[in-house]
This record gives sequence, structure tokens and C-alpha cells, in this order.
Amino acid sequence: MRGERTTRATTDYESAAGRIAGLPLRRHHVLLTAWTVLWFFLVEPSGGFSWHYLRQGEQLLFSGQPDGGLALYAHHPELQIGPVSLAAARLTAPFSPHVGQLVAEAVSAGLGLVMLVLVGRTAALYYLGTGTNHRRLQQRLLIAGLAFIPMWVEVSVRFAHLDDVLALFFTALAAHALARGKPVQVAVFLALAVDSKPWAIAFAPLILALPRPAWLRTALWFWLLVAIAWLPFYLGNLDTLAAAKFTIPNQPASALRWFGVTDPSTPWWDRPTQFALGIGLGCVAVWRGRWPAVVLLGADARILLDPSVYTYYTASILLGTLLWDAVGQKRLVPWWSWIALVALYGGTLFLPSDPARGFVRLAFVVVSAAYVLLWPTQQTRRPRPPVRGGGDGRRRTSRRRERELVGA
Repeated sequence: MRGERTTRATTDYESAAGRIAGLPLRRHHVLLTAWTVLWFFLVEPSGGFSWHYLRQGEQLLFSGQPDGGLALYAHHPELQIGPVSLAAARLTAPFSPHVGQLVAEAVSAGLGLVMLVLVGRTAALYYLGTGTNHRRLQQRLLIAGLAFIPMWVEVSVRFAHLDDVLALFFTALAAHALARGKPVQVAVFLALAVDSKPWAIAFAPLILALPRPAWLRTALWFWLLVAIAWLPFYLGNLDTLAAAKFTIPNQPASALRWFGVTDPSTPWWDRPTQFALGIGLGCVAVWRGRWPAVVLLGADARILLDPSVYTYYTASILLGTLLWDAVGQKRLVPWWSWIALVALYGGTLFLPSDPARGFVRLAFVVVSAAYVLLWPTQQTRRPRPPVRGGGDGRRRTSRRRERELVGA
């Protein structure tokens, strides 16, 4: 009887969800697509705030000018954009500046939807064989996605930060590859993230979530691909080393102010400490068996120690909370995604005091990091190896049905 009820519920759900070209059409995908389109048209008229940096960077990188090519970062340290992002921006060169910007914004916004699907499938694979209710998982993803999309449109459309977009997109691909048990793909996607935006190095501890025998090979692939992208610039012009010392103003609303850092610009120790803290917290998360927290902790380190307070920084936090809410825990309501949106974005919009906004950033980092590292969570039990007998076939059939349900 129980099996009949499960089969009937599955059939009813598939019928309600529908299919297109043999692939499952999920209701939450349709709703999230509509939500993204709405936000895109709301924000696009004032979008593209930083697109000129990518346009300038790709033109210089592929030009024969003395301050371009491999000398780009030596002469333009303000272009804190990875070569992969500049190469991607080059794809818009055949278009007029306005059309190219619009294309980049639309594609970047669409990648947010792809990331939501990836995170959903990552969660489904992570819980595969544990009897997870996939309808509940899809509801959780929908609720978290409603919080994620506004901040994704902030980074992809309002600011048009293609470098941050690609860094986060490749990180989502790396998390999905990790759930699938693909070490080389994890290395490739993490390297592409760093080659798109250097701060993505904080997500490298995901490598340690792989089985121990795969660590060395994965790390070698990762560093090889990072070196292939960045080393030519350092060998082509040794002054590129100075680009790492580029500073930005220390904003009054920065959490750094609460540590007594009143320097007018980035302190010399800030960037190394930011990377070390993000990597260190990520390693602790993996050691604690909580790799879905790695992205959130890396993003926490960024907003804690970054002297600037741009709203698009929150997109990395929302990807981290999305992974945690979907993969790291099983509650129906993804509280952390909405807490992040209200505290960080809402605080920026509605708190009138710079010190108050800085305190909210500091408090969010401390509380969220402590929660994902220390709060008791329900550990996922991995399926046992198959046993001989009739149960083996039923188990394989059940897992095949789960894969069909999640579209993995």
C-alpha cells in the first residue's frame, strides 16, 4: 500500500509539473523565471553601472597598445578582473556598446536561473538514496530563489559585474561536480572561478570535500589551470605584482571600522587576511562535514574585511546561503537566504547610519559563520552498499525514480 501511494503521488506530481521535449518542467522553474524577468526589466534601465571596466579591459587585453596585452594589469591595476572574464566580455565586441551591454546583462541574469537549477540538482544528488521528499526540496529551492534573484540581478544587471557573475557561476558548477563525485571537473570549475575573479580562491576548500585519494590530483589540476591563466601576465611584465597592492577607499559603513581600522584606504594586510580567513573557515567547514557552508564562509570573509560596501557583494552571500539552505539542511523554510537579504540589502537601503550598517554586516558574518559551523544539523546518511537479493533491484529502481524526479 505504501509503495502504491508513493507511486500514485509521484505520477500526480509529474502530471502537474508537465514535460517539455521529454525533460521535466518544474513549476518552481517557471515561477523563478518569471521572477527573474520581472526584476530584469525593473533594474535594466539603470543597469550597466560598471560595464565600462569590462569593455575597457577586453579592448586593452586584445590590443597591441603598450599598456595592453600582457602588460594590462601592470598599467591598469584598477581592473581587478580575471582574464577569463575579459575574454568573455570580448564576445560582445561585435555589437554596439549599448547592445553589447544589454546582451551581457541578459545572459548574466539567465545564468542565475541556471545556478538555481544546479543547486537544486546538487541537493538532490547529495540526498540521493536517503528518502528525501523532492517536492519539499523544490519548495525550499523556490522560497530561497525568491530571495536570491533580486541580489543576482543586482550584480548581473545593475552593476553588470560579469567577473563576479562568472566566478559565482563556476563555483556553482564546482559544487555540482562535487556532488557528482567528479574531481577533475571540480578543479576545472574552481580554477575558472579564480581566473574570472581572484577572490574566488576562498572557495578552494571544496577540493577537500572530495575523497582523500583525489586531493593531490585535483589540487594539481586546479593550480595548473590558475597558473596558465595568470602566470603569463606576471612573466610578461613583472610590474604586474604591484596590481595586488591596489587599494580602494575604506568606507564608513565597512565592518572594518568596528575593528578600529580607520585607514582611508585598504590596509596592506587586508587582502591576504581576507583570503586566509575565507580559506581557513572553509577548511574547518569541510573538517566538520559541512562542505555546503564553504561558499557562505568565503563570502562572509569578504564582506567582513572588505573596505567597500557595494550591494553586489551580497550576491556571493546569497549563493552561499542558497547552497546551505538547499544542501546543508532540510528545513522547508530557507531562513538564511531571507535573513541575508533583509539584513544586508535591507540594511543598506533603510538604516540611516553608516556605523549601524557596518555593525549589521559584522553581526551577520559572526552569527552565520557560527551557525553553519557549530549548530547541530541532521547528518545525511549515505546509502549502504547494495546487498544480494530482491531488495537490490527495488533500491536501484527507487534511486532511478529519484533521478528522474529531480532531473539529475
